[in-house]
Amino acid sequence: MATATKPVSQARTSRTVTVQVRVKRFQPDSGKGAYWQEFTVEADPLDRFVDVLNRIKWTQDGTLTYRRSCLHGVCGSDAMRLNGRNRLACKQLVADLGTKITAEPMLGFPVVRDLVVDMDPFFSKYEKIKPFLINDEPVPSSERLQSPEQHARFEEGTKCILCGCCTGSCPSVWANREWVGPASIVNAHRFIFDSRDRAAQDRLQILSDRTGVWRCRTIFNCSEVCPRGIPVTQLIEEVKRALVQDGPDVG
Repeated sequence: MATATKPVSQARTSRTVTVQVRVKRFQPDSGKGAYWQEFTVEADPLDRFVDVLNRIKWTQDGTLTYRRSCLHGVCGSDAMRLNGRNRLACKQLVADLGTKITAEPMLGFPVVRDLVVDMDPFFSKYEKIKPFLINDEPVPSSERLQSPEQHARFEEGTKCILCGCCTGSCPSVWANREWVGPASIVNAHRFIFDSRDRAAQDRLQILSDRTGVWRCRTIFNCSEVCPRGIPVTQLIEEVKRALVQDGPDVG
């Protein structure tokens, strides 16, 4: 005899937990500074934190402001500081965060409103390192081919989604917002070590000044918070080594 199962709605209700969410708010048009606001939400442990934020916005406070887009950990738009650690709201389950959750904007960025930070300075630094393939040689009749080993040399850097988690977790960025930051260096690495690119020395020159790669203090915060598992600190060290050796080893 078949065993009866609970309807999905009943199964969900039986697992519902009460979550206390403490959000750092900033409403520039209010005339007051940043402040904390607490919300109580019923959630399933398998809900993502972005689902919790949606529930607050849709049922409790429509002024709550945050970024979200793909909801699959690819666009990187919903990066924020959850329980003291930079994360993507769409990848963090309530079960992982617990029933008391603190949400605040990432450190090291100007805050626009609530959990939304100004990413313009971040992308200006990203553009500074010329994040595109540069090759002025005659265009071949087919693709510029690479061996699997040549591709593997820079593959880790291609996983970056420009969410800013690494940059917002870096004490060197907190101390000096002029520093180019780990995300930019990772994306420079992606082209510096690409055997098809011809502008490695230009990028290394850009990263050799006082706001470049040497300001990294090898703290490893960036590697620990990267949602794509990129060994950020390792890639930064490889760029430093290329500067010391007067050029990259691209295989």
